[in-house]
Amino acid sequence: MSQTANLLIELGTEELPPKSLRQLSDSFTSSVLAQIESSKLAFTSHKSYATPRRLAVLVAGVETRQADEVVEKRGPAVSAAFDADGQPTKAAIGWARGNGIEVADAERLVTDKGEWLLHKATVSGQSLEALLPGIVQQAAKQLPVPKVMRWGHGTHAFIRPLQRLTIMLDEQVVAAELFGIKSSNVVLGHRFHSQGDIPLPSASTYEQCLLDAHVVADFAARRAQIETQSTELAKSLKATPVWDDALLDEVTSLVEWPVPMMAEFEARFLAVPKEALIYTMKDDQRYFPLVDSDGELLPQFLFVSNIQSREPKQVTEGNEKVVRPRLSDAEFFFNTDKKKPLASRIEKLDTILFQKELGSIGDKARRIALVAGKIAVELKADQEVAERAGLLAKADLASDMVMEFPEVQGIMGMHYARHDGESEAVAVAIEAHYHPRFAGDSLPSTLEGSAVALADKLDTLVGIFGIGQTPKGDRDPFGLRRAAIGMLRILVESKLDLDLETLVRYAAEAYSDVIAVPDDVQTQIVDFLLGRFRAWYQEQGVATDVIQAVLARRPTRALDFDQRIQAVATFRTNPEADALAAANKRVGNILAKAHQSIGDVSEALLTEAAEIALNQALAQISSNVEAAATQGDYDSVLSALATLRQPVDEFFEHVMVNADDEAVKANRLALLQQLRNQFLRVADISVLQS
Repeated sequence: MSQTANLLIELGTEELPPKSLRQLSDSFTSSVLAQIESSKLAFTSHKSYATPRRLAVLVAGVETRQADEVVEKRGPAVSAAFDADGQPTKAAIGWARGNGIEVADAERLVTDKGEWLLHKATVSGQSLEALLPGIVQQAAKQLPVPKVMRWGHGTHAFIRPLQRLTIMLDEQVVAAELFGIKSSNVVLGHRFHSQGDIPLPSASTYEQCLLDAHVVADFAARRAQIETQSTELAKSLKATPVWDDALLDEVTSLVEWPVPMMAEFEARFLAVPKEALIYTMKDDQRYFPLVDSDGELLPQFLFVSNIQSREPKQVTEGNEKVVRPRLSDAEFFFNTDKKKPLASRIEKLDTILFQKELGSIGDKARRIALVAGKIAVELKADQEVAERAGLLAKADLASDMVMEFPEVQGIMGMHYARHDGESEAVAVAIEAHYHPRFAGDSLPSTLEGSAVALADKLDTLVGIFGIGQTPKGDRDPFGLRRAAIGMLRILVESKLDLDLETLVRYAAEAYSDVIAVPDDVQTQIVDFLLGRFRAWYQEQGVATDVIQAVLARRPTRALDFDQRIQAVATFRTNPEADALAAANKRVGNILAKAHQSIGDVSEALLTEAAEIALNQALAQISSNVEAAATQGDYDSVLSALATLRQPVDEFFEHVMVNADDEAVKANRLALLQQLRNQFLRVADISVLQS
């Protein structure tokens, strides 16, 4: 065998869970590669494969044997290895015997700390063939499998029953066994389009042999094929498929030989809100709905078959037959729900528990209405609209449609509100109050919608904190972290200049008849919200020390917090930043050690030229700094303060702060306090790292 080879490992199984196939494939490949690398074997490239019935990896140009290694084994110190007569001690003899040598054969290791016995042993490298059974066992063991299956009469447990194990180095089959299955060069083709086992001539022929057997083993290629062919099929109607990454991945994980096809449903179903129809087609059936150029749903959809049928009409009719009952259910629920006004469902919300200590969903809705109205006043929005939308925001949870299809909550509330004659502003705010539902989701488009969305998230945060069930570790059953990030996004990205302390107080007051939320808990909630900024900005690539510098000042207006972050991040690139950050750190240390009260600066006590110059420089920029800080123009504040670099440097070079004269010392401390206070208008830049 050559010094390098192409390695193929395939686990052939029964149908793997489609929602986790990609994760399983990534884990399997990563584990195999990590073990090869830790075995100090190089390779040139690799490729992963994943279908419903297999996980595989092809590693090209992998070394087939580890290099021999010289291992140095140090023994006892020479002083302890020989007695006074120069004879080996028991320690030296035992060490030598353990290494298979005589003491006289040992080399010497001389260092500046002494001299030791030394044996250099050559350890022969293992072959990749010998390592592979363990590598495959470990890779299978490390798969993220939440629940295993057992099969047959054996004791084997795995994510799905194993049917084939293929391990090959070029043309050679590597002997191994996994879950009672012995390795071979045989793989399985398509369940219907391929007959029997498929022997592989070599590892490198894997992909093509499977392609000949109607299996597109490359996950990415299969996904791209589905996306391209489906898009082309939709063009015949000048339509666009409705899908997302998760749906495309899942459909790709369900088929080995993808054949996109088109089907249709009765146009009468289009009277149902499109969101409900789209949801049931995507999530229940894994179909791709079609929309026209205006985003309106069409009575056609795409599906991906796993076979190239000789009777495509039957396949199409079968899928139409399957989807019809689901659409009929949605139609029935919609028509039934419309018979009762949305507002009439609020009473039923009182029977749905929000949290046992915090009351029902009905209680929550009334609190949302109250808080949303107060926020609307702050935003100079329509208080009446915000309160009405807040009261109705959760009403669709008591509808048949949402009980059947929970994912359309809020959306159906909007449609039912329109049907009932509620104002468009109320309807839009009802739908918007769940936003943003996930990272990158859209924000409420109206001030009233923002008010209701903030009120909803605040109610959950304040209530759960109020009963002491704060998130711990990975546990966050009420999604408080997501709610906090959603609040911050609304405030910052929609440029709503609201104070977090005020918002939390509004929500706490709304709970006054249920629980008491003391001031220290309200402070804890605000700190929790501010703490979410750290993760948010880190994802945007903002340096940690920039975030810490702003957090040190604890600005509680989220929009103001963001303006400070942007200004400090820009300032950090200023050539003067490092010196001024170091000076602020020095000033902070000096002031922290001052055991006296610090008053105002007295110009009469300024005697050194450098301290006079610093005082004058501060006076020259103070009015501009104050005006800019008041307007939130923190870029201008820090730009002005950057001009102090030279007088600050000269002050520390020529002025002794701890003067013998206590009055002079106190005056210089006051000058430094004034300097530090100017920087603290924005952030604690002493935290910045060079």
